[in-house]
Amino acid sequence: MLPYERPIITRYNPGITNKFGSRVDYFPFTQIDGVPVKRIIDEYGSPCFVLSERTIRDTYRNALRAFSTRYPKVQFAWSYKTNYLNAVCQVFHQEGAWAEVVSMFEYQKALQNGVSGDQILFNGPDKTADDLRTALHNNSLIHIDHFDELYLLSEIVREGGKKARVAIRINMDTGVYPQWDRFGFNYENETAWEAVQKIMGQPNMILTGLHCHIGTYMLSTRAYHLAATKLAQLALKIKSQYGHRIAYIDIGGGFASGNTLKGSYLQGSDVIPTMDDYAEAITTALLGSGIPTTELPYLYLEAGRALIDDAGYLLGSVVAIKRLSDGRRATIMDFGVNLLFTSFWYDHRITPAQEFSRHTEDMVVYGPLCMNIDVVRENISLPLLNRGDQVVVHRVGAYNMTQWMQFISMRPNVVMIDREGGVHLIRERETVDTLNQQERTPAHLRANPQ
Repeated sequence: MLPYERPIITRYNPGITNKFGSRVDYFPFTQIDGVPVKRIIDEYGSPCFVLSERTIRDTYRNALRAFSTRYPKVQFAWSYKTNYLNAVCQVFHQEGAWAEVVSMFEYQKALQNGVSGDQILFNGPDKTADDLRTALHNNSLIHIDHFDELYLLSEIVREGGKKARVAIRINMDTGVYPQWDRFGFNYENETAWEAVQKIMGQPNMILTGLHCHIGTYMLSTRAYHLAATKLAQLALKIKSQYGHRIAYIDIGGGFASGNTLKGSYLQGSDVIPTMDDYAEAITTALLGSGIPTTELPYLYLEAGRALIDDAGYLLGSVVAIKRLSDGRRATIMDFGVNLLFTSFWYDHRITPAQEFSRHTEDMVVYGPLCMNIDVVRENISLPLLNRGDQVVVHRVGAYNMTQWMQFISMRPNVVMIDREGGVHLIRERETVDTLNQQERTPAHLRANPQ
């Protein structure tokens, strides 16, 4: 006999119907990790970015589980360019992630965040001589991008006689087009092998790893399988010809988040591979590559977007409602592409943060900037919002807080909600003083010359 369960009535706002039936996807999104959206806006202003520490940790642990249950030696390195706010980086480092950086600016942030130099992966095509000396001094892993960098590093290691731990970045045909061949050495035309030969001939360079990053927002797990297979084949060739064992294979990142790409018919969360799917493709290739089990290299991963996007929210308010010349409804928000850079390629989910009318309408969502390109959503069906109503934009944790612009309006507060529901300000909003402190005005141009 089944136990009795009392009936529960859930209120929802169906809105108007579409060709798929009644709309049931709009509910007021009034809290994040138990903290009311209204309270956050009241205390920290609108707009405001919010990051969920719980979501960051849960997402990272799920990714680590997916790979480590399939492969014996796994190491994640947090991609600083994805979100380099110190509080965010520290969460990943507490979870055991190393740092992956592409500039000396990010490198210095990693050191200041307590990351040991030998746990920093230094990527990027623009490493100066001083950058390379710093990385060499700290025993960091230097991922060489091109021959000019290889030759420059060759000169530097001869200065002091210290050996550099290096890898080469490799681009290749994985069946995804256009092929990312701007960075690194090509696999198919043997440029990568030529780089290997040059490094193996350098007494002060140790070829420690092989690295690739095949693209961004990759929906093909098959492409990762091919990439891992080719890197493993190259590792076997190096072992065969030089008797040298590669310590790690770095498959990069590029894993998709649940956001929906512009022009996509289906929602992103319905089409992206899971972390288990990515892990299965990559680890199966390595385990089946022919590398002896006792000599399997470490698998390094530089995932960024897929680990942080879901943890980020942008809270904002409606500035105005208007009708365009063609009759379309337009909703103007107090945030635009200056803060939400990813709106150029994503159709971000936007939800009201309070109760609303059952009526919906297709509309354009604009930001507050005096630019025609300031379009947050070109077409979206939303409830009829009013001036002062508040909204939540979802999955904005990746790149928006590193690619944001100080243009017309300044960057807002960023807060993090900890696992106990505490709200912490992790980056203060900018003020005019923030900007002016970097400027220097000649005496004869000052408003009040002294």
